[in-house]
Amino acid sequence: MSRQPVYPNTSVDSLMGKDRALLKRGCLSVYVRSSMSKNVSKSKRLTSGLSTLSAPKLLTVSLLVTVALNAQANTSFDSVDMSESGAMANDGFVDQANASEISGANNEMAISSSQTYEHYRQLALQKQLSEHTSWRRLLYFNSATTHNEADKTSKNQSKSTSTGKSNSSLVDNPKFFITDNGNANPQAELDALLKLMLSTPASTAERTARSTSLCRFPARIHWLKEQLAIADSAVSAIDCPEFDAWMRKLDPQKLSVIYAAEYLDNPLSAFGHTLMQIDSTKSLADPANIEYAHALNDTVAGNPDDNFLVYAGKSMTGGYPNEITIDPLPEKLAYYLQGDERDVWRYPLDLSQGEVQQIMRHVWETKDLGLPYYFTTDNCASEILRYIDVVRPDGDLLNQLPYVVVPSDVVRLLTKEGLITEQHYLPSDATLRQAKLNQARRSLPQQSQDQNHSQDKSTQPIPTSIDSVITKDNTLISVPINPASNNPNNAHPLKRVRLGLGQKHDMGYLDLGFRAGFNDLLDRPEGYPQHFYLEGLAARVRVYDTAGNDNEPETAHQSRVEIQELTLIRGRSFNPINSGKQGKTWGLNVGATRVNDGSKYNGDDHLVANVAYEQGVSMAFGAAPEGTGEVPPQLCYALGTGMGQLGKGMNKGWRLGVGVNVGCRYQFTPKLRAHAEVQMPYWYHGSVEQAQNEQAGQTASGHYWQPIANLGVQYDIDRTQAIRLQGSYEFQDRVGDQDDVQIAYVRYF
Repeated sequence: MSRQPVYPNTSVDSLMGKDRALLKRGCLSVYVRSSMSKNVSKSKRLTSGLSTLSAPKLLTVSLLVTVALNAQANTSFDSVDMSESGAMANDGFVDQANASEISGANNEMAISSSQTYEHYRQLALQKQLSEHTSWRRLLYFNSATTHNEADKTSKNQSKSTSTGKSNSSLVDNPKFFITDNGNANPQAELDALLKLMLSTPASTAERTARSTSLCRFPARIHWLKEQLAIADSAVSAIDCPEFDAWMRKLDPQKLSVIYAAEYLDNPLSAFGHTLMQIDSTKSLADPANIEYAHALNDTVAGNPDDNFLVYAGKSMTGGYPNEITIDPLPEKLAYYLQGDERDVWRYPLDLSQGEVQQIMRHVWETKDLGLPYYFTTDNCASEILRYIDVVRPDGDLLNQLPYVVVPSDVVRLLTKEGLITEQHYLPSDATLRQAKLNQARRSLPQQSQDQNHSQDKSTQPIPTSIDSVITKDNTLISVPINPASNNPNNAHPLKRVRLGLGQKHDMGYLDLGFRAGFNDLLDRPEGYPQHFYLEGLAARVRVYDTAGNDNEPETAHQSRVEIQELTLIRGRSFNPINSGKQGKTWGLNVGATRVNDGSKYNGDDHLVANVAYEQGVSMAFGAAPEGTGEVPPQLCYALGTGMGQLGKGMNKGWRLGVGVNVGCRYQFTPKLRAHAEVQMPYWYHGSVEQAQNEQAGQTASGHYWQPIANLGVQYDIDRTQAIRLQGSYEFQDRVGDQDDVQIAYVRYF
């Protein structure tokens, strides 16, 4: 006779209540003593019929009941798992006369499962788990409070709005929820998941459907089981072969942040890029075995057929979905180190193995959602913070960067919060080439003088056979090279304000400026790629103090406020022709700026929209730091440029220009540097009226040269403060205000 469970998943309450009547009908006579009762132990004689059972059978039944009661006494659970492997066979346990009673016991399974669910649901309500920060973050609900605050008082859905919590998930994909209103009701979603977890399907089809639903949410199930102390035995088996195989393949033991340096030659990576390294047991045992590690990457799933402007616009505004990929680590490192030739930094995260496993469970839940990708807010860097926030409910990393999430800022934040305590440098192929060039440029006499001294690893020559730190068999090798100075942990803070005092011609002014990021040629260079020049979302305003006319007192000491510039993006990519770098030298400037109109005599200034593109050559000179693959610190360049400007008040309302920009940047000391540039644009307005001016026969011109000389010097007080001196002069006789000089205090934050 086949074996089957007599009381699978039967609750102890039912054994002491309804099932006691069943035992009576089973003609048993046994005294039961409950260790759970606070009162004096009570014995109940079930019915007569003890003599009908043999001693072994009686002992078996007695043990079964005792085990169930002891489970109630020693745990907080409401149910005892009595699986098929633990149940007694029909033959030798219940005779033919009691077969109908077995059927009745099986019919009460649903009642027991319902009682178990109701118990845990009440416990979840008591703990207010639907308002717990971790649960809300697992469901992509925004939360401005922590779970400790949720424990203070009972909150309903309407009250949670007033506490700063959003009552709608950022996800509207129905596959991300069990209930139809799960994206608006975290309590309903919790109840539905808990009920499905504790259900006991009766048929193969039901078991398959249940597993299919539950296998989508391993992180939520794990979290609920931990919060409610639900034993594995209380949950019927969940068959998830795809998820299990995925986790076995990854074998996630450690997570690290991978930071690829800023790269202007790919505008979408101009701000740098972050991804996560997933280390397995084998790659942890030997870091060179990167073939056993994987890369977790969040990027934009853009349409490659779209032109650059459309692609950039959609990436900024959520017009494309995100794409979460998991690739072999050697493949991803090769993309950055060998393809883009960008240096890479690796930062192991101080997470427990349990937190790592839970993050990966959550990645399984979210990897196919295709959420809107926002280049500045919901991007590769923000997703790393969100993963950590899911397993660290007491923290709120993502809200510490509320407006713009930049990869370098994420590295600095994680370091500040103690999640990054070590760092590893991986030089790009270009850096290795430059290191060999630096070694070749050393003077032979100096080498012979030093040959009697032992060389440390950082000054030993790099073998000519090594072109990359990744070998063809996907092994990571160590090379004798000092790290570059582009570690983002050493960079100045991203945002910058400045307060300046200056004079333009004969008028004094106060200059106020703000820049969202990143770095110009006068800023402290450490922490960025060499000669890195990229500025975004910058603005400057001037307040002029106009003395007025002494003969007209009402005009004296008047002030006027003028917008000096509004920059959307401005930058230059320098790839010196005498360095190990490959690529061209080019620049781009898009925004609005105040310019002098040189087409008219004594032409005044106007705020105009401006677009400019530059391309040319650059050269580096000086001595590179010993033992590094850095380019020499001094830089000179010559760039051809094309420009277009449009603005009210300008002659004809527009002008087009071509020209040449020539300049040099010189680093005197680590704290002091200067930048000089001469701009030689030739402007064209079209046909203009050649009216004779009242003074000196000056006439207007529709085309003209307007050279401008610029000089700037900056001294760094520390990593967050500097003093900057700047001046300019315009060599155009028709321009009224030709000279401009100012000194400014610069603050980074």
